[in-house]
Amino acid sequence: MAECSLELKEMLADRNLDPELRPLAVSDIASTESSLSTLATTITQSLVQPHPFAHLSALVEIRPGAGGSEASLFAGDLLKLYTTYCANIRNWPLSMVSLTASTEAGDGVQEAIFEVEAPGAYEIFRGEAGVHRVQRVPATEKQGRTHTSTANVVVLPSFPQVELGEGEEDPDSIIDKKDVRVDVMRARGAGGQHVNTTDSAVRMTHIPTGIVAAIQDSRSQHKNRAKALMVLKSRIAEKRRAEREAEELVLRRSVAKVNAGRSDKMRTYNYIQQNRVTDHRCGFSLHDLPSFMNGETLDSMIDQVRKWQMERDVENLDIGR
Repeated sequence: MAECSLELKEMLADRNLDPELRPLAVSDIASTESSLSTLATTITQSLVQPHPFAHLSALVEIRPGAGGSEASLFAGDLLKLYTTYCANIRNWPLSMVSLTASTEAGDGVQEAIFEVEAPGAYEIFRGEAGVHRVQRVPATEKQGRTHTSTANVVVLPSFPQVELGEGEEDPDSIIDKKDVRVDVMRARGAGGQHVNTTDSAVRMTHIPTGIVAAIQDSRSQHKNRAKALMVLKSRIAEKRRAEREAEELVLRRSVAKVNAGRSDKMRTYNYIQQNRVTDHRCGFSLHDLPSFMNGETLDSMIDQVRKWQMERDVENLDIGR
């Protein structure tokens, strides 16, 4: 297909080309190059594994960076951008987790955390993480000087909470009975003569984790076994949940390492003369800031950033070989 495109271009460069054939060649070139672009994208997508959190909802955090009260105002603008985009463009449900208004700027925010409760939202939003820089004349600036401020956006995967139906067992509490050592002994302490003279106390040990549950409340060994197993499962489930939460925290931090200095920008919003927003990673620019800040053209930027991310992923595959 690439050879076909080259041949068509060579044909157009020929001054002796029949004038009737020239429009056909131009049309064929456009069609061929469009097909090449589509094919390249398809091949790239097939090479790169989906992000492990691509299917999850997103937790988005916005905080002002350098720039004082103007940074707080810009953080508020970004909050409006994303909430408008979710509501009007994507029709995604959004819940505000935490919102702290700025004490210095009227519409500014000191911190905003919200959850986009839609499958796949993390894949869409993860490219928005980083330092956003704005260049404009603040409303409070009396001398008309341009200020440069930043806001920091962090995008985390939102892990779902497991809800059990009636009669369902917590997956974290499931254990193999072969991994449990059961010791039966005489109960100690108060409880009556019968309790202290029969082997009714039960101690269960989960061998892989070393977790122990011992019960001697009842005169019945059967009841003590049931209670000990219940306690053992609860302790194992708690340990597993704690370990999983620790792993999730490490993974979240790995995708949220962002500085907030003016020189660390990944995107610039230039209101002075240019009316332009530029993503410095993929080099893509849009020249209608009002439409962008209303969320109307945010998808165009997101698409370009995702293409850039995919290209970087392909390069990493080459490095790993």
